[in-house]
Amino acid sequence: MNTTDKEIDSRLVEIGRRIKALRIEHGYFSSEIFAYDHNLNRVSYWRIEHGCNMTLSSLLRILDIYKISLSDFLKDI
Repeated sequence: MNTTDKEIDSRLVEIGRRIKALRIEHGYFSSEIFAYDHNLNRVSYWRIEHGCNMTLSSLLRILDIYKISLSDFLKDI
């Protein structure tokens, strides 16, 4: 399957939106405070929420914080 950069970007943006929604659902209205409270690099976390590329280990670490499985997180993407 060939994917274009635009398709890849839209998926990353959707992942970022879902991560941001989880943060807000858990009472964190600031990405900086969330990153600080969970010992994450705040700039890297901000970039993830805004659809920048991320490592799988970064995604898994964030999902572990929320206690959500990768399959549950990705099921609607």
